[in-house]
Amino acid sequence: MKTLKVFLSLLILFALTYATNADAQIKVGYVDSEVILKQLPESQKVLSELEGMKKLYVDTIQAKEKDLKSNAEAFKKRYEDAQKLVESGTVKSEADLKKLNEEIQGLQKGLQEQDDALTVYKQKIQEDLMQKQNEMFKPIKEKITKAIENCAKELKINFVFDKADGSLIYGDKEYDITFKVLDKLK
Repeated sequence: MKTLKVFLSLLILFALTYATNADAQIKVGYVDSEVILKQLPESQKVLSELEGMKKLYVDTIQAKEKDLKSNAEAFKKRYEDAQKLVESGTVKSEADLKKLNEEIQGLQKGLQEQDDALTVYKQKIQEDLMQKQNEMFKPIKEKITKAIENCAKELKINFVFDKADGSLIYGDKEYDITFKVLDKLK
């Protein structure tokens, strides 16, 4: 009988120890933010607005590219005509040759400036779209992050990672060792 009591006491002690250790285990979870974003109606609205803006910019860029191409073709034709004039001997004087050369160089310089301006415009548009996207998605991402934090706390999950990009979305402050590391470095 005494052996049974000892056995039961040890069994209960073991069960309590195991239960305590089970609670002390770190729990990790993950979410796929892309799936969450695709499911939210407000996210779809933002994506639609961004697509509209993008289309407007793409149309403008295509018009500028068409204009650049047209000017490049005009330059090519004028250059070929100038070559024919020089080869045929129509342009004989040094002054006429210099004038023709300056005209070609001016056209080439204008074409290069137009191409450079288009490149700068494309970069600016890309930056503007990225900034606008970040601004528009910020409240949605904050809402998602808050929901993730609440869910993690309810489920007693210590860390939540994003499957889409591997970033940490939620971390239990109890496990933050930032200042301990800083103390070691001082």
